Amino acid sequence: MLLASALAATAAEADKPGEAVTAGWILGKLAQPAPMATPFVEVRESRMLKNALRLSGEYRRPQDGVLVRAVRDPYVETTTIHAGQATIERAGRAPRTFSLARAPELAGLQDSFGALLSGDLVALESVYRLRSDGTRQHWSLELTPAEDELARRVQTITLYGQDAELRCIETRMVDEPQPQRTLLASAAEAAPVVVDADGVARLCHRGVASR
Repeated sequence: MLLASALAATAAEADKPGEAVTAGWILGKLAQPAPMATPFVEVRESRMLKNALRLSGEYRRPQDGVLVRAVRDPYVETTTIHAGQATIERAGRAPRTFSLARAPELAGLQDSFGALLSGDLVALESVYRLRSDGTRQHWSLELTPAEDELARRVQTITLYGQDAELRCIETRMVDEPQPQRTLLASAAEAAPVVVDADGVARLCHRGVASR
């Protein structure tokens, strides 16, 4: 009987990866205490750019409430978001500091990253309407701005992941036809062979249930 119970428990655990996910389950898996860091790769397409721009670097969260985006290639730039302000630093230039009210997409990035990494579902739901999809093996979490100010600039932010790993953030801006995709963690590490937006999209969406 003990063996049968153990086998039943093992089978139940094996079934869990295929279970549908909830926003609460995703946040519980993604929660990480500060300090933390993860590599990123991003390919930007825009009507203002003749060719797609490929960026790589690292996201850092040195302490609660602080998010650092350090670009290392093709140029060096550090953006620090803290206390309602963003500071951009480049070599040979004086740092620029401005209110996040001028860049609601950066405010949204801080809100979403901070809430995700702290596992704070209530904080995330105060800024976005949430919709989860997929299974525990391959999931997505769509964030739609709940406030008019952010919604005027950002349509949706969709997170794609596998198990406890956030692999991609896909941001759709109101005034840009193409989404901006940022690969993280193992997806970013697999990206050196990717040189175009289509390749980034495949890495971003790989294995996630179709919507």
